[in-house]
Amino acid sequence: MNIQQEIEQLGPWFHNIHLPTGEQTAPTHFLGDFPAFKWKELEAYIPADLTGWNVLDIGCNAGFYSIELAKRGAQVLGIDVDPHYLKQAAWVAQQFGLEDKIELKQLQVYDVARLDRTFDLIWYMGVLYHLRYPLLSLDILAQKATNLMVFQTLTMPGEEAAETPDDFGINDRQRMLEPRWPKMAFIEKKMAGDITNWWAPNHAAIKAMLRSCGFTVTQRPGHELYICKIDEQLRKNNQWNQSEYLSAVGLEWDEAVKEKVAAKNEYMTTAPAGNK
Repeated sequence: MNIQQEIEQLGPWFHNIHLPTGEQTAPTHFLGDFPAFKWKELEAYIPADLTGWNVLDIGCNAGFYSIELAKRGAQVLGIDVDPHYLKQAAWVAQQFGLEDKIELKQLQVYDVARLDRTFDLIWYMGVLYHLRYPLLSLDILAQKATNLMVFQTLTMPGEEAAETPDDFGINDRQRMLEPRWPKMAFIEKKMAGDITNWWAPNHAAIKAMLRSCGFTVTQRPGHELYICKIDEQLRKNNQWNQSEYLSAVGLEWDEAVKEKVAAKNEYMTTAPAGNK
């Protein structure tokens, strides 16, 4: 069986990958040369030498980004929920002779919470808006990131972003209608025929959600593209309930968390109603 026949047998393809032999996996892709045109926007923002870096490629599909990052020397873990795409990615890695640089697993982004490792670079593109629990995914990744994250998601129109107050009154909610306020639209039914398109945050919401999880946006390579860096001070100042996170991801509470929960419960039973 020749290369073209193998490509057809492994189809359909969502990544158009230019193989070393000259063939392409999806040359008539409806988006054009996808995702190569996205990579062209990003590649200058990624270190040319990733030797020694551990990279997590979430929703790796057929492995386009995993291949490009492995070419730069990274050790890549590519995860996807679809075994069809993982089979394609394994085959593509073989074509490039990068099987030793790319590990593939069938996992959800939420499963990353139970991986006993951290990552120098997390590649998180085209996934968040397909999730029922998007902020949980960012919380998980903030616990596993040691340096950078490349992030992309479907967005609402507009680039405005307001500096939101540290606190405001419960009767001062009118301000949340301002165009620059962080917002995320919920797609109840379908968008572009896809029932898994659930969310479309605006630019302000993306920055705010990332900050709330411990990331700061450092660069904008293109539309809907964000280069983020883990910010230890932001992560340290996170005020979300850690017990909620641990329960959501199925991890055990340690004694410190149990003490925090007990203190919060005591406060909730003794504080005035308006302060709860």
